[in-house]
Amino acid sequence: MKNQTKYNLKALVLAAGLGTRLRPLTLKMPKCLAEIGGIPLLENWLNKLEGIDCNETLINTHYFSEKVDAFLQTYNSEKMKINSIYEPNLLGTLGTLLSNKEWFKNSTGMLIHGDNFTYDDLKKFISAHNAKPKQCLLTMLTFKTDNPRNCGIIETDQQGIMTNFFEKVENPPSNIANGAIYLFDYEFIEWIEERTFDGNDFSLNVLPLLKGRVQTFHTNKVFLDIGTPEALAKANTIFENQKDI
Repeated sequence: MKNQTKYNLKALVLAAGLGTRLRPLTLKMPKCLAEIGGIPLLENWLNKLEGIDCNETLINTHYFSEKVDAFLQTYNSEKMKINSIYEPNLLGTLGTLLSNKEWFKNSTGMLIHGDNFTYDDLKKFISAHNAKPKQCLLTMLTFKTDNPRNCGIIETDQQGIMTNFFEKVENPPSNIANGAIYLFDYEFIEWIEERTFDGNDFSLNVLPLLKGRVQTFHTNKVFLDIGTPEALAKANTIFENQKDI
């Protein structure tokens, strides 16, 4: 892995969603504070980001924002700056990225959907981005899913470059899914600024325009979308069985 201290790594963790699929748990708390092995999802991501020498992390909030902020008050990091930004109205994944675009200047950026869980430490993901082909604006983490109809499915060429993208279609062509974790340099922000999009969803409105320009990095580690009570229970069962990972 290349030395991360040579550049500024900043991560935007998306944690503002309503978590409707995770009810009734999310009637009392935001989904980013759902626990796996007694550790909130958000804490798991902050620990990973410290492990890859992330310099700054920004967390967007909306639903139960006060509980997210209260949690952040208890999380102490000596080497990573952590801030939250409240959205009075949900901006959508693309909208949140665009509203914080200046924050990414002079840095390598990471965009993370905070309701995912993985055992991957992301170090090889960082290394892959450092070595990405020149034509690629993004590096996307992918994983093998058991439920491809509920995921964004990726097709790639022999070099692992995304050639096609299918967001939650009835007959997906494979089971290789978008993990909704992305690395990019500021060139990508400039690319976004030059365009007009039909909506504010990153997967639906941005990724289809990036065929041939997204490098994929496939993880073979456990990766789960913690979107339902069943998924949360599965993650906790895996945690109990794989505590040594």
